Amino acid sequence: MNHKAMLLSICTLLVCSVTAIAQDIGIIATKTVDTMTELAQGPHKGFRANHAKGTFVAGTFTPGTEAKKLSAAPHFQTAVPVVVRFSTGTGVPTLPDASPHARPYGMAIRFNLPDRSFTDIVSISYNGFPVSKPEQFLELLTAIKNAPTETTKPTALDKFMAAHPAAATFAKDPKPVPMSFANQPFFGVNSFIFEDLNGKQQYFRYRIVPKAGIKHMADPDAEKATADVLMSEIQTRVIAAPVEFLLQAQLPNHGDALLDGSQTWPDDRTIVELGTIKLDSIPADVTQLDKQMFNPLILPKGIVASADPVLQFRPAAYAVSYGRRL
Repeated sequence: MNHKAMLLSICTLLVCSVTAIAQDIGIIATKTVDTMTELAQGPHKGFRANHAKGTFVAGTFTPGTEAKKLSAAPHFQTAVPVVVRFSTGTGVPTLPDASPHARPYGMAIRFNLPDRSFTDIVSISYNGFPVSKPEQFLELLTAIKNAPTETTKPTALDKFMAAHPAAATFAKDPKPVPMSFANQPFFGVNSFIFEDLNGKQQYFRYRIVPKAGIKHMADPDAEKATADVLMSEIQTRVIAAPVEFLLQAQLPNHGDALLDGSQTWPDDRTIVELGTIKLDSIPADVTQLDKQMFNPLILPKGIVASADPVLQFRPAAYAVSYGRRL
């Protein structure tokens, strides 16, 4: 075989391999959304398959000096407008905000960049993810769906939890109801890579810390809370006075898992202050905003996606949900 034919053969194999991987991701994404929809007793027309219930607020992100050193991203060079969607978990759009099933909560942030493009952060109110791979997430959802009908012990869900300690920890860890979304920290559980103006790279994970402090409801108060207690409160609050969050980057030590969101990095790792998110208004075009899809892989120069398989899978699942709700 000559060099040209060999090169053509290698390229063909690579294309076939990439196509097969993309097809597998598409199948898993479709089945994942199908299962989420079943768990939510849907479909619920016009709503997301997960984090169906949400509310929008808006404001500004102002970068700090350290952000400019770490990344060439445009929103780390100058202040930009932001839109934030706070949400409850599951695909049930009428789920009470303080329900145990509503947690972890979500905070999605859209940074509107100077060139009229945008970039998104998708975060949750729990530091970690139950699994490290998309197929494991589908297996977990399927086990949850089938658990009520299983009579043989241990159930598939029992077996899954025994084999996946991070999922068991995720399930049993307390997730208290905050007094307000303004009192709730959020975490980007997948890693990304900063790239500075000289091309130097640095892995990191996002943390979003409320300046008003972390405050939770007592259990009796949460049990008797109104259905929209958090959604209505945050809108009232931002109109009365700005709500601020610190956007941080947690940096790993050597040996920390870079591509596995189910393995959290210890709290003693270096934290860099990236800037301040100041929320002070309600956007006028909420109906149009809610038709959009937040995508953590829409990234500007200066931020690179890691190869974390769950991160790479997220936009595929979001796209399936997005197509169905529109």
